[in-house]
Amino acid sequence: MQQETGDYRAAAASLQQALELSRDPADLYGQSLALQELSAVQRLTGDYRAAADTLQQAQAVNRDLGDRYGQALLRSELGALQRLTGDYRAAIASQQQALTALCDLGEPAGQGSARNELGLAQQETGDYTAAAASHQEALRLLRDAGEPYGQAQVLNSLGELASRTSDTSQARDHHSQALAIAGEIGVPLQQARALEGIGNSHLQDANPSDASTHLQQAFAIYQRVGSPGAQRVQETLSRYGLPLIPTRLGSSQYARRLP
Repeated sequence: MQQETGDYRAAAASLQQALELSRDPADLYGQSLALQELSAVQRLTGDYRAAADTLQQAQAVNRDLGDRYGQALLRSELGALQRLTGDYRAAIASQQQALTALCDLGEPAGQGSARNELGLAQQETGDYTAAAASHQEALRLLRDAGEPYGQAQVLNSLGELASRTSDTSQARDHHSQALAIAGEIGVPLQQARALEGIGNSHLQDANPSDASTHLQQAFAIYQRVGSPGAQRVQETLSRYGLPLIPTRLGSSQYARRLP
């Protein structure tokens, strides 16, 4: 819950405590789960080296445990890290391996998450047709599974894909849907991602004023939760000659500012 609400510092502390409590050799499952979640938090805060190290520990524990579902999730997490560090081919291979196992196990929510990540890696390689198919299937799976957090993630992915193909109107529609869901369930990272996507689409349409409004809001949330997205947005504003204006708005107010 702390991870989803953007309190990464508290999430890391809780997971470190959980890890210490699960050091008993009889609790391999607890160790694996804590390490997996800790790796995800480290990834979300941009500490990819630490995330990779923690993930390796989780994989070692999981091999002893023999948990096929856990192994599939760890493979998907590895793929996410590979994508973020630029190894897109390896990321695609990892997600495909994860999907094979998750399909065999009949885990629709896990499949949805892995398919979304597969689509993000396919976007990076320029295979937009495959990416669209991956994201659309991910959205179907996550809707059927009743996973609003995953739906917000996929809608943001679809928005980013639409921007890559210059369909800025479609991009804003997807991001606005993601923003509404993320605001309703209180997930600031996906709110910020939606706002950033809307801002970027306005930049593509040469609307710097609207772009700045959304990017400023995205920056404030990213900065508050400790996401590397803050630096990315700051660089975007600088590149377009737009000032960074401090704001005191909270994330709940962003959700109500639909474009």
